[in-house]
Amino acid sequence: MACGEMKKVLVVDDEAGLLRLLEYYLKRLAYDVLALTSPQEAWTRFRAEPACFGLVVMDLNLPGISGEELSNRMLQLNPDLRLVISSGYPFDASRLLLTRRDQAEFLQKPYSPSTLAEVVQRMFPLPQVNSQAVPDPIQ
Repeated sequence: MACGEMKKVLVVDDEAGLLRLLEYYLKRLAYDVLALTSPQEAWTRFRAEPACFGLVVMDLNLPGISGEELSNRMLQLNPDLRLVISSGYPFDASRLLLTRRDQAEFLQKPYSPSTLAEVVQRMFPLPQVNSQAVPDPIQ
């Protein structure tokens, strides 16, 4: 399957309300977003097209599979993948199968929309052509 011009951001969080907000914020920043509450569905979709995703924003505590385990599975299929892991609990990113130190970032919940925007734009900048369309970070 073709990925299109821009790689997608996959957002995985089992809290439906938070997931909708994350999707909204990232789409306002002009990202192509696939938002899923099910980690199993996220794995199925990612496994079908691992090269089509450039960034995954994921909760650490997911039902059925941990965010850590799911992240490591994804990294095995796409070693260049960037990750933003979030949780209300501390997390040590050294447990991930990273190829570069700057490949993952941890966001402690709760975090603000502007913090999310700053981290995502640093981790996965939009192509220069689209950057003019990006609104100011959400206040």
